[in-house]
Parts: sequence; C-alpha cells; structure tokens
Amino acid sequence: MASAILFIRAWFRWRRANTWIIVDGSNVMHWKDGTPDLVTLKKVLETLKHAGFKPGVMFDANVGYKVEGHYMDDRKLSRALGLRSKQVMVAPKGTPADPLILQAARDSKARIVTNDRFRDWVDEFPDVLKADRLVKGGFRKDELWFSL
Repeated sequence: MASAILFIRAWFRWRRANTWIIVDGSNVMHWKDGTPDLVTLKKVLETLKHAGFKPGVMFDANVGYKVEGHYMDDRKLSRALGLRSKQVMVAPKGTPADPLILQAARDSKARIVTNDRFRDWVDEFPDVLKADRLVKGGFRKDELWFSL
C-alpha cells in the first residue's frame, strides 16, 4: 500500500513537471511593490519550478526599457531569468503580448499566471479566460502567494 502511494505521488510530480504554465512577465514583474523588477519575476519562476511546473514567460516589447533602460530580446531576458531562450518570448514592437499569451495558453492548454483580467480579449478567447485557467498571485508581507 505504501509503495502505491509513493508511486502515485511520483506520477503526479512527474506530470506537473511536464506541465507548461505561461507567465505574463510584464504583469508579474510588478507584483512586489508595483515597480517592474526581474527579481520579483525570478522569485515567482523559482516557486513555479519548485512546484513542478515548466514556465514559459511572455513580455510586451517595452520590458527592457522598464527594467534596464534599453531594449532586451528573448535571449537577454532568458539569461537574466535563468531560463532557456525557448521559454521566453518578447512580443514584437507594436504588438501587445496579451493576445500572444492567450493564444499560447489555448494552443498548449496551459494556465496563465497573471493578475490581468484580459477584458479586451474576452470575445476572442472565452475558453482561455475561465477562472480556473488564470492563476492570480502577489506578495503579502514579502510572502509570495498563488491561487493555484
């Protein structure tokens, strides 16, 4: 009986480790105190990885200007976040990241870590915007919380 329980726990850990979760980087990097900070985002990513998820992070094109004062592409951001470049995407200039995030979530059946409600996109992505697909979070007294 004990071995069956251990097997089931291991299977769930493996399954989560192979579960993509999309992170709205432009939203999450503001969670700590309202200012854009990659350290805040890294804390969220570490917590998600520790919980067994494989995060993919998507940003608006202006992310580099907000955190470093200059443009940052996928490769620079992936290095700064300690992720593989295939796990990070910066939206093209003039294109909001929101529809890209929502389409990626639809295609991969992934959940989205964000506090954005994506109100402008409800008609186009009603399936993705169900409450169980959006993972809210933030910091309370320096402690990270999620609605996982």
